[in-house]
Amino acid sequence: MDREPSWYEFQENIKEHFNSLGADAETNVRIQGVRTCHDIDIFVKTRFLGENITWIVEAKYWKSKVTKAQVLTLRSIVDDIGADRGFIISVAGFQSGAFEAANNTNVKLKTFDELKIDTKGLIETEILKTYYKRLLLLEDRYWSHSKRLRIEYGLRHEIMDFSMQFTGQQLLMTARTAIMAAEKRKYPIQLESFLKEQKGEKIAHNFQQLSIWLNLNLNHFEEKLLMAEWEMYKNGDYKPIRDIELVMINKPLPKLWLRQSIM
Repeated sequence: MDREPSWYEFQENIKEHFNSLGADAETNVRIQGVRTCHDIDIFVKTRFLGENITWIVEAKYWKSKVTKAQVLTLRSIVDDIGADRGFIISVAGFQSGAFEAANNTNVKLKTFDELKIDTKGLIETEILKTYYKRLLLLEDRYWSHSKRLRIEYGLRHEIMDFSMQFTGQQLLMTARTAIMAAEKRKYPIQLESFLKEQKGEKIAHNFQQLSIWLNLNLNHFEEKLLMAEWEMYKNGDYKPIRDIELVMINKPLPKLWLRQSIM
């Protein structure tokens, strides 16, 4: 199909939309996949907490509706490139088979107006995934140490110590609950952990405030954990449990409930 000037304007408008969100978007990019090269209408990249987030966008300024075959083609490109999401933005809409092919996949079908409304939430979801991955890593490190060592090296208080200076379990639980609430956009989110070492505000009224709280508290927790593990190492006490089943036995909460919500 011939590409009229209006098609290029449509493509550039989509690119500018992503740029306005703070992402790095380029038009007409050739990307090498695992199997072959692909010409991408709009290639979107952003980076958050060390995680690269990549989206590819097909701009369909057509008079006809997008078909199932075109959705399947984009799905294969997303898979070959290893992108986090793929979008088809259509002026004319989509056939029913196209929606069926995109259902329960990481390919989304949108009009440009729908994209502008929904993209902010999608970006927040991708960022929440990076927070959750980080939370899992910290959680596994924390629970790999025995209760005696966690108490001895300041990662939790004694059972009968009501000072509530710091306990990793409480902070992790607060962070988990907050991420789950944010994924469902249930603001305001209560962040009170009753710990004296808690950082930031006690309520998040929006995603930006929650992001600041998570950064402050996960950074603080990671710093305490690193210092404790270094002291364990120097004292010959660094003997983390490597068996994941034993780690999970020590955990009061399973991971699966939140992973299913976020992924």
